[in-house]
Amino acid sequence: METKSTSSKIAFRIIGSVFRFVLNVLFYILIATAIISVSRQAYTFTYQIYGDVSVEQAPGRDILFQINKGESSMDISKKLEINRLIVDKNPFLIKAKLQKANILPGTYRLNTSMTYEQILDNITNYSASIVHEDIDN
Repeated sequence: METKSTSSKIAFRIIGSVFRFVLNVLFYILIATAIISVSRQAYTFTYQIYGDVSVEQAPGRDILFQINKGESSMDISKKLEINRLIVDKNPFLIKAKLQKANILPGTYRLNTSMTYEQILDNITNYSASIVHEDIDN
């Protein structure tokens, strides 16, 4: 009877060891997958800030984009995203903040093939505006 009890204990130890090993492997796979996912998201986000990102390939579509007096950078970046002129509002907003861009009111002709840099160059250049808003009042 003693041998049956001993063999049962050994079997349970082996099963327990295999189970812990499988759980450890699954845990490390989960951690590796999470790290890869976060790294991809961070790369994409950073590339949109510093890289040449556009919604479409040239020639793209021209869109008249109006910026009203008093609109915040966040409001403008949301409108750009809604009008499909930028891919994501958050990297655009950070790029504008890093460049300390002074976005001016007016109506601008923007294209879906423009990069974030080109869009910022346009909307910070008062002479690029088709319809000039009164910025003094």
